[in-house]
Amino acid sequence: MTVLDGGLATELEARGHDLSDELWSARLLADDPEEIVAVHEAFFRAGARIATTASYQASFAGFAARGFDARQTVALLHRSVELARKAGTRVDGPRWVAASVGPYGATLADGSEYRGRYGLSVAGLTAFHRPRAAALAEARPDVLALETVPDVDEAVALLAAVEGLGVPAWLSYTIAGDRTRAGQPLAEAFAVAAGRDDVVAVGVNCCDPDDAARAIPVAREVSGKPVIAYPNSGEEWDAAGRRWAGRSRFTPDRVAGADLAGGCCRVRPVDIEALAATRVSETPGHALSAPFGSRGAPFPRSVG
Repeated sequence: MTVLDGGLATELEARGHDLSDELWSARLLADDPEEIVAVHEAFFRAGARIATTASYQASFAGFAARGFDARQTVALLHRSVELARKAGTRVDGPRWVAASVGPYGATLADGSEYRGRYGLSVAGLTAFHRPRAAALAEARPDVLALETVPDVDEAVALLAAVEGLGVPAWLSYTIAGDRTRAGQPLAEAFAVAAGRDDVVAVGVNCCDPDDAARAIPVAREVSGKPVIAYPNSGEEWDAAGRRWAGRSRFTPDRVAGADLAGGCCRVRPVDIEALAATRVSETPGHALSAPFGSRGAPFPRSVG
């Protein structure tokens, strides 16, 4: 098993940052980049081997609304990769960078990424994702994280958008129960990556930890690829009270069997430390020195 990080935004908020802006954590790429480095470093020190960049909610339109032109937006996307790489140089051992390519709905900042079905065609979604993915690929991350994908149509669009960029990708859906957020069966969802040599892992993130546990064997059977799982803590957002309620149910056994495992919303460095300390989810055959090695895909470039 290769250990991923946890909730970047969760830690930034814990450090006192207001992320209610439509750019969410991507705002700090411009406003306070060293804070992003500090959070990446905290997860690395907790045992994570892979940092996911602060580009999840970044978009050309979103930065344009803040007064940044296209050239400046590309520079900020590049910076997201550079900041994660910088954090990797501050710790011992190999570390890698996953450039986050979030769903179209994330850029709307209205929760659409948990519904999908935006009313856009696959071609329209591909046209949206391609420039952002290309800009991130230019910064040479180790992998493109196509994450929190709610809909099979958007997965197809994202895979088309990253084709030919020269950087491997993982594909990770947000799910509810045994279906995508848009309601498609998981077997249908995972099947779109089967046979794609540039896709080095398939799985789920930003979901209930119990749902993640049930999805792992399905992802492996359908895709024939290494499986990635990084669920939320299991706490629920109370919109009326504007606070998180309930308790964390994130434990290493919820990601048992995944080849790459970590956490998403509300998963803290202490949770990643517990995951890194256990071997319960270790799967033989996928060495830490080459977490993206699959079917001839390029091995990652070490940053530490």
